[in-house]
Amino acid sequence: MQEKKSRKARKRVMAAIIFAILALIAANFIQAVNEYYPVRYEGFIEKYSAEYGLDSSIVYAVIHAESKFKEDAVSRKGASGLMQIIESTAYWLVPKVGINDFEYSQIFDPEINIQLGCYYLSMLSRLYGDIELALCAYNAGSGNVDSWLQNSNYSSNGESLDHIPFAETRNYVKRVSGNRKIYTAILGLNRFVAVTKQNISRGLWLLGKWRNYYALRW
Repeated sequence: MQEKKSRKARKRVMAAIIFAILALIAANFIQAVNEYYPVRYEGFIEKYSAEYGLDSSIVYAVIHAESKFKEDAVSRKGASGLMQIIESTAYWLVPKVGINDFEYSQIFDPEINIQLGCYYLSMLSRLYGDIELALCAYNAGSGNVDSWLQNSNYSSNGESLDHIPFAETRNYVKRVSGNRKIYTAILGLNRFVAVTKQNISRGLWLLGKWRNYYALRW
């Protein structure tokens, strides 16, 4: 009976070691990839993507496309911060999310910018029922998207786009979609590493118990 328990313990320890090796490989891979695809502001992104019903991967993807995670970024058109929000849009959004006494200089605050950007992207997603259209509207404005949907040259059914006429918006949607696939993989690996660390801790505890058992036995 004791021998059977010890075999189980050894198997668990070996599993923990294998997981540790895989976690180390994954962690090194993530570190290399994060040089080009950073994972920052996780707390704010996870909080507001969950609050507004977004997949966090799309938020990371938009931030990467908009500002490459530079919180002080300002575009030629005056869009500012991580998610590149223009002044008029910011003042239109703040009452909807319950921010009081807002000044546009606060748009560079990561939490405020991410909250407004997540709310806006979520609102557009609900409006159009399609994340690609939401991204088009985020980049080119709802007015343009509405116009394209009504134009048979761009939409055959009035509900989706067969062709995005603005090259900038077309490339933006492709870039965000590509970023999202990468961030989905990165976030999945991050979760794997976190779970594996827990398993390693459990395996080390079992190893200690196993060693103590054999020390007492002999």
